[in-house]
Amino acid sequence: MRYPQITQVAKYVPEKIVTNDDLSEMMDTSDDWIFSRTGIKERHIVTNETTADLCVEVGRALLKQSGLPAEEIDFIIVATMTADYGTPATACLVQNRLGASSALAFDVNAACSGFVYALATAEKFLSSGNYQKGIVIGGETLSSIMDWTDRSTAVLFGDGAGGVLLERTSTTPRFLGELLQSDGARGLSLSANKRVNRSPFAYTQDDSGHYLAMEGKKIFDFALRDVSKNIVTMLDAADTPLADIDYVLPHQANIRIIDSIAKKTKIPREKFLSNLAHYGNTSAASIPLLLSDAIAEGTLVMNSGQQIVLTGYGGGLTWGSLLISF
Repeated sequence: MRYPQITQVAKYVPEKIVTNDDLSEMMDTSDDWIFSRTGIKERHIVTNETTADLCVEVGRALLKQSGLPAEEIDFIIVATMTADYGTPATACLVQNRLGASSALAFDVNAACSGFVYALATAEKFLSSGNYQKGIVIGGETLSSIMDWTDRSTAVLFGDGAGGVLLERTSTTPRFLGELLQSDGARGLSLSANKRVNRSPFAYTQDDSGHYLAMEGKKIFDFALRDVSKNIVTMLDAADTPLADIDYVLPHQANIRIIDSIAKKTKIPREKFLSNLAHYGNTSAASIPLLLSDAIAEGTLVMNSGQQIVLTGYGGGLTWGSLLISF
């Protein structure tokens, strides 16, 4: 019996870095104001790249690291809320440019939970026995949907992509726990890219709603209450004590949220990894970016048996956690 496992991790971020001081020249803010409230110092911003461009670079890196030909990839899933088009899916654009002619491809839009949702989906594909190798990428160009005059949102977000190659090669189970949740009743507390009906038969052609809008307090309360409970419930169902967790890789939204989740779950704060200061909130890209950095720094070691929790939360509202033996 063979089980799915993550065999490669890669990331790609745009070259341009925008610091808090840069933003202070554009709006009424400061480095101290932003950093003290969010934990963010800088973020990467695209200049002429698209979401697909970022994801293609991640896909190329995964293939190069693995030595696999693109034709051996069975599926590509891209998690994003900033797809280049309504259709085709960003994953289809990536499939074409990688030359992965045998791969099925589709997008997952679960906002900041997107990578966790996509990874959970990929695990089911591989566990079915019908697929052997797949790529999951979280990629965003959030700068394209920001109101750059609104300091309550524009200072929070950045662009980037990260991803993993999964293969059905492990002799032991690696995906040990899962709990995915959603609540559409609270969905409009975080919204963007509202679809406008431009039909001549439509009653209204209101163009408002393109920019990302967020009710910050509601999102903070949601993360503290629901995400904390999700992690603990998932670990209980997996019969895994909190003490057995080596690291938690949370969505990188706000350092205060991460601090609060650690306190609420009673998992030691030092086990919660963060690279928020250098990327900001990159939505579906944040967890794979963090995963890639943690491996590069030696904090996580592949095939070490470390027990890690990936937890995402955001628009939808969606939230979810995975327990993985890394």
